[in-house]
Amino acid sequence: MQPSEMVMNPKQVFLSLLIFGVAGLLLFMYLQVWIEEQHTGWGPVIDLQPALRTMTTEKIQEHIIHQNAKFHMPEVLKEKKENILDSDRPTRDLTKISLSQAGDQALSKITGSLTSKLVEQYQGTKILSMKSSEMDWPLDIRPLNKSLVQDNKWRNTDETQEKRRSFLQEFCRKYGAVSHRQSHLFHVVSRIYVEDKHKILYCEVPKAGCSNWKRILMVLNGLASSAYNISHDTVHYGKHLKKLDSFDLKGIYTRLNTYTKAVFVRDPMERLVSAFRDKFEHPNSYYHPVFGKAIIKKYRPNACEEALNNGSGVKFKEFIHYLLDSHRPVGMDIHWEKVSKLCYPCLINYDFVGKFETLEEDANYFLQMIGAPKELKFPNFKDRHSSDKRTNDQVVRQYLKDLSRTERQLIYDFYYLDYLMFNYTTPFL
Repeated sequence: MQPSEMVMNPKQVFLSLLIFGVAGLLLFMYLQVWIEEQHTGWGPVIDLQPALRTMTTEKIQEHIIHQNAKFHMPEVLKEKKENILDSDRPTRDLTKISLSQAGDQALSKITGSLTSKLVEQYQGTKILSMKSSEMDWPLDIRPLNKSLVQDNKWRNTDETQEKRRSFLQEFCRKYGAVSHRQSHLFHVVSRIYVEDKHKILYCEVPKAGCSNWKRILMVLNGLASSAYNISHDTVHYGKHLKKLDSFDLKGIYTRLNTYTKAVFVRDPMERLVSAFRDKFEHPNSYYHPVFGKAIIKKYRPNACEEALNNGSGVKFKEFIHYLLDSHRPVGMDIHWEKVSKLCYPCLINYDFVGKFETLEEDANYFLQMIGAPKELKFPNFKDRHSSDKRTNDQVVRQYLKDLSRTERQLIYDFYYLDYLMFNYTTPFL
C-alpha cells in the first residue's frame, strides 16, 4: 500500500473523532451514575409527579384562620405567589434586613448569600430512573381502623387526632405537593421504623419522645418484656429494630400501603432548645468534638485553647449562629433537623399525628388502636439527665432572652414549614 493511500481525508478524520467522542461521553456518564449509586447506596429514584396548585400567601392565611391557628407571616411573603414546598426562589433576603444591633450585623454576614428560605424544598437528589407506574405516590389517604378502641374516655383524643390529621392532609393537598421532582424512595423512608406484628410504621423525630417510642416497638416486637428495662444505649445503638429502607421495593410499598403510619412531633422552638441542652450542656463524646469545636472556632472571637481543643461550653447564641449559617462548618443533625425533611409528611400520608405536648395520652390511645397488650403503657420517664427540668415554654423563654429579636425571628423562619404543617402557634419572639 502506498503512503498516499493510508492518509485519511478530513471527513474520515472528523467522523472518527466524533464516534470516539460520543463513545467516551457515554462511558463517562455510565461511570458517573455507577459511582453515585455505589456512594449513596440509595438505589432507585421515584419520580413524583402529582398535579400541583400555585398558592398565594392570602390563601394560606385564609386557610389557617379557618383552622383557628395563629401564625406570624413575614411581610416579605405577602408580595409573593408560590408553592411553599416547591420554590427555588429565596423568600427572605437576609442582606436586606435592617439590623439594629452589632450581633445582628454579624449574623447577617454569617447567613450571607444563601438568604434563609422560610420553607426549603424537600431534599431532591440525582437521578436514576424508574417508571412512575411502578408506584403510586403519594399514597392514598385511608380511614383509621378504630375497631379495637372500646373505651369512651378516648373520645376527645380521637376528635383531636382527626383534626390534626385532616389539617395536615388538607395543607399538603392544597399547598404541599412536590412538582416534577425526583426523590430517592430509600432516603424518604430512612427514618421510619417497622414493627411487623402489629403492622406499625413509626417515623423517628428526635427530641419528641423517640427513645421511649423505640422501647415500645421493642416490646411489641417481643425483644423485651418491659419498656422500663431497656437502656438508652440499647435503644439507640443496639440495632434491634428494622427500618423501612432495609426492605426491597415491594416490601417498602406493601408496608406503606397497609401498615398504620405514625409520626410524633413537637413545637420546633422547644425541640431545638431541648436538643441544645441535651447535646451541649452535658459531657458528650460525639457532639462536643464534632460540632462543639467547629462552632467555637467559627463563632467565638478569641476562643481559649481549651475550648478549641475539647469543644465543650458552646453557648446557645453560638449554636444559633451555626444553625442559621448558610456555610455551616459542620452539617445538619437529626436532633435539630426539620420534621419536614425527616419524615416527609406531604409524601407519606401519616395515619396518626401525635404531639409531644400530649404524648402519653396520644401514645396510649394509639397503642389501644393497634391492638397492643392492655398492660403495655407508654413510659413517662425522662430518658437521660433525669435531674434536669424538662424543656417547656418557660425554659425556652429563658434561652431566647439571650437572642435579639432578629435572631428569634430567623429561627422561626427556619422552622416555618414545621409550624405550618403541624398547626403550632407563633412562639415567643
